Amino acid sequence: MRTQVYDVAELNEEALRNIDVAGKILAEGGLVAFPTETVYGLGANAMNPAAAADIYLAKGRPSDNPLIVHIADISQLEKLASGQMEVALALAEAFWPGPLTMILPKQKCVPDVTTGGLNTVAVRMPQDAAALELIRRAGVPVAAPSANLSGRPSPTAGAHVIQDLFGRVDVILTGNDCRIGIESTILDLTGEKAVVLRPGLLTPEELGTVLGYIPEIDPGILKKPGSEEGQNPAPRAPGMKYKHYAPKAPMEIFSGDPRRVRQAIADKKAAAEAEGKAVGVILFEENAFERAAHDLFARLRDMDDRGVDLILAGAVNDRDSRGFALMNRMLKSAGYRITHV
Repeated sequence: MRTQVYDVAELNEEALRNIDVAGKILAEGGLVAFPTETVYGLGANAMNPAAAADIYLAKGRPSDNPLIVHIADISQLEKLASGQMEVALALAEAFWPGPLTMILPKQKCVPDVTTGGLNTVAVRMPQDAAALELIRRAGVPVAAPSANLSGRPSPTAGAHVIQDLFGRVDVILTGNDCRIGIESTILDLTGEKAVVLRPGLLTPEELGTVLGYIPEIDPGILKKPGSEEGQNPAPRAPGMKYKHYAPKAPMEIFSGDPRRVRQAIADKKAAAEAEGKAVGVILFEENAFERAAHDLFARLRDMDDRGVDLILAGAVNDRDSRGFALMNRMLKSAGYRITHV
């Protein structure tokens, strides 16, 4: 497949013309990768079953892993979803456009392939100006998981998308590096009370200001995917069942007193280097969650490019909701290998 690459970091006349081209390609059933404030997305017409199926093929993504449908106007929500619409619309007014995905019962018009065979649909309205313009010009809701090969660290720069998907998709729109750097918070609104199915930088406490209560975290988030207790036969949201965010080298996380963590990492690094291994280290400034989230996937990809043999990382404070979201991604990246020191 011939892939066209367009820079849309600045929405000048040329960029808007290229977005218009990309929008037409989406409407006609093609695949377009585009920037959002969280991570880059790989988009297809959510209402076209064949186009949505092509996303799974391009990414190598399991077909029962549901896709998030992106919209450009809150009014589109009721055309895709039903159920607790009063609550959903209140949340949308407060947090859209932004890093919140809501899961609701789907309308019959939404193809099963888009929802991974579920009777629910995940919907969000991104904040990035180029993303919103693309969806508007496509004239259709856009199904879009992260624009990476399945299992790899999510892409937060255009170069990451080109590396993974060039030749697999019709268009790649490159913009500025993603502002947030980890995926949206996913909130399930299908039960009596809302439940967080994927943590993000939009916290349960912030959601609680609209809901009137702080939503609980789904216990499945804390369990290793693939384990007997953590294996969901039908994942209710992206990231709940399959391995995600993995760098090429094995990664180990160290948790505990910061001084002990640094010493344990230094000791293991020295031992590995004595065996001739190249070692990468990830240590974030304490409680600097937004900066750490912005940098995590880019640092993992940089280590892939450097060809390191081992990645050693220090845990972050997961008692903070933003730290919990970041540790969720780090644990998945490490295959849940964590050492307490």
